[in-house]
Amino acid sequence: MSAAIKAGIVVAAMLVLGGCAGMSNRDQNIVGGAAIGGVAGAVLTGGSPLGTVGGAAVGGVIGNEVSKDRR
Repeated sequence: MSAAIKAGIVVAAMLVLGGCAGMSNRDQNIVGGAAIGGVAGAVLTGGSPLGTVGGAAVGGVIGNEVSKDRR
C-alpha cells in the first residue's frame, strides 16, 4: 500500500471521528447501533440490501432505547 493511500485513510478516519464531536450521547448511540446493525444484517443475509437496511433500522432503535433515561 502506498504512502498516499495510507495518508488518505488516516485523514478520512480523522474526519469521520471528528464528525461525532458535536453529537449528543444519544445520537452517538443511535448512529453506532445503526452501523453495527447494518453490518450484522449484511453478514446474516449474505449482503442483501434489505437485510442491511433492516439491520441498520433495528440497530438504530436499539441504540435509541439503550440511551433513554430510566426514571
